[in-house]
Amino acid sequence: MKQTHMVYAILVFGLIMAITVPHLSTMAYENDVTYETTNKEELASTTETIDSTAQLADSASSMDVAIAIPLVEEKQPPVQETKPTVQEKNIEPQENAISIVYDGLTMEQLVSKLNKSLHSTLSGTGNLYASYALQYGVDPYLAVAITLHETGCKWNCSSAVKNHNNVGGMKSGGSLIHFDSLEAGIKAFIVNLKENYYDKGLNTPELMNKKYASSSAWASKINNYINQIKSS
Repeated sequence: MKQTHMVYAILVFGLIMAITVPHLSTMAYENDVTYETTNKEELASTTETIDSTAQLADSASSMDVAIAIPLVEEKQPPVQETKPTVQEKNIEPQENAISIVYDGLTMEQLVSKLNKSLHSTLSGTGNLYASYALQYGVDPYLAVAITLHETGCKWNCSSAVKNHNNVGGMKSGGSLIHFDSLEAGIKAFIVNLKENYYDKGLNTPELMNKKYASSSAWASKINNYINQIKSS
């Protein structure tokens, strides 16, 4: 009986050891791991290492991205040379462009026509008559025609022109008005026609007759001069 009890005791002990030893081994392993991972200094070191590694990884990633992305240069659109159109090619500056100023005539032609009727003291003054007549909107033929009738300058100018530069027989208080120069006299004469006749609707010899002269034949004489000037 004693031997039998010993055998049973040994078997029970062996069974207990078989169950207990692996359990103790697992507990020891877990304790070791817990101890190592709860060491503060090692944890700090591990954290720094992880952080540094992450920073390096980030830097490497940034560098890779920078290298991988090619530099894109802005390309300016090509400058296209502007070529003249067909019309532009055919257009040439007209240096001697014709400028009609009155009655289908250029300024030069008008002055030349007026000068053909102006003689004596008024010789060569056609440019003054043309310029001031056009400036004030007066018929230049009419202005020269009245001058020729009032002064006789188609042949030989009267003393009113020679002594007073008065080309239109203009008077003030019954006396001839004196002007310091022919140009001043011509300008005053044309301004007089504009302000005292044209502005009041009197712009033909017939309409001007009664106010300008006492003779009823005045208008027909002026018209004769106008026709001579035009046909010259």
